[in-house]
Amino acid sequence: MRRFTLLLGFLFTGLGFLGSFLPVLPATPFFLLAAYFFSRSSPRLEAWVLNLPQVGPVVRDYRAGRGIPLRAKALATALALLGAFLSLLRLPHPLAQALVVGLIAYGVYFIWKKVPTKTPTGQGR
Repeated sequence: MRRFTLLLGFLFTGLGFLGSFLPVLPATPFFLLAAYFFSRSSPRLEAWVLNLPQVGPVVRDYRAGRGIPLRAKALATALALLGAFLSLLRLPHPLAQALVVGLIAYGVYFIWKKVPTKTPTGQGR
């Protein structure tokens, strides 16, 4: 099981780095998953993810229950909606379109209703 979680950690780390360069693919959720799987398999790699300069503070804040900044929520929502729009243009099947809309809607709901918004004082509300 340790090897499987290590493999998943590497997979999500790779997707996270890919998301850092592709505007439609979010990076942070993949790094959150990578940190989770590395916590189950390799404390050294978990520490590495937590100490990445751009992503580490966001992952640490999320884990501590402080949430994510309002700006990050707005950016994630805008990119998700852009991705959904582009997908709807390219997907010919109505069932696939409905699936994309449903997944994006749940993601946006989760970001705004389930994840606390980090305030300037560092506390989630």
